[in-house]
Amino acid sequence: MGDIETFIAGMPKAELHVHHVGSASPRIVAQLAQRHEDTRVPTDPDALRQYFTFTDFAHFIEVYLSVVDLVRDAEDVRLLTYEVAKDMAAQNIRYAELTVTPFSSTNRGIPPLAFMEAIEDARAAASRELGVSLRWCFDIPGEAGLEAAEQTARMACDLRPEGLVSFGLGGPEIGVPRPQFKPYFDQAIVDGLRSVPHAGETTGPETIWDALIDLRADRIGHGTSAVQDPELLAHLAEREIPLEVCPTSNIATGAIDAIENHPLPRMVEAGVRVTINSDDPPMFGTTLNHEYQVAAQLLDLDERGIAELAKNAVEASFMDTTQRSALAAEIDAYTSDWCDGVPSAVAPA
Repeated sequence: MGDIETFIAGMPKAELHVHHVGSASPRIVAQLAQRHEDTRVPTDPDALRQYFTFTDFAHFIEVYLSVVDLVRDAEDVRLLTYEVAKDMAAQNIRYAELTVTPFSSTNRGIPPLAFMEAIEDARAAASRELGVSLRWCFDIPGEAGLEAAEQTARMACDLRPEGLVSFGLGGPEIGVPRPQFKPYFDQAIVDGLRSVPHAGETTGPETIWDALIDLRADRIGHGTSAVQDPELLAHLAEREIPLEVCPTSNIATGAIDAIENHPLPRMVEAGVRVTINSDDPPMFGTTLNHEYQVAAQLLDLDERGIAELAKNAVEASFMDTTQRSALAAEIDAYTSDWCDGVPSAVAPA
């Protein structure tokens, strides 16, 4: 037996809610900033940590977009993607569905095909060299409106890269109604993609209902306000619609005022399947490993309980059945070796 932090660090993991650009660590951002001298983004990693200190969600979006502006050509895209996978490998993340916003890059002049080739080249290298299996969620930047939605749907459906599994919606929720994006989600679903919109982080449960009804969500990104609506919680539990929970992110953006008030325990008590994720980890000063530590404290879990929580992400993922079974078995074997027969705590549904 060892400590919980060490157990989590060594545990094989899957992650379902983590952003492409938002996963750029200070070392990666510094490399990109050095390639583009006209940026206001600092090139010193220590200065970058200060730069990534947010006053509110709007400020976060401003900083996030300044980093997006560093990704200007296919070489930047490939560098970013592969280096993010390298950071994931260091945390024993075996599989990740990375939320990619192609419109933000193609709108800045990167040809769509070049963008697709760059992420796919990085995906193949990550699998071959790092043992990390990457899949893509192409998401609409909601603040960019219907033009962005149309172009994202076109790239997802007409230029569909091999690793693409889902279609999402990110950016600010306030002033960006979910129902307007219904035609684009309908198109993506017809083309075999799964629906994974953000909803209910900075708005109320009605936004989650909109994502479920209009966008036919298979999973909900964040969904923190679901606890305000018992009927919604019951619906999520009954339909087995998972929530992608990102505790530290919710505090950093001001969606939740304090970690002790995070609704994660109430979600679990209601029988909702929750998955633990890091969202934009370097920007929020966190890692997926740290998010599991936070969740373990909030839910009072021992090692076996943490392992069951990790398996929620495997079950809620869009990996194929063989890969899902293999990763779940790997988590079980790791936990058995670690615990050596220690009784299990009650784990989340």
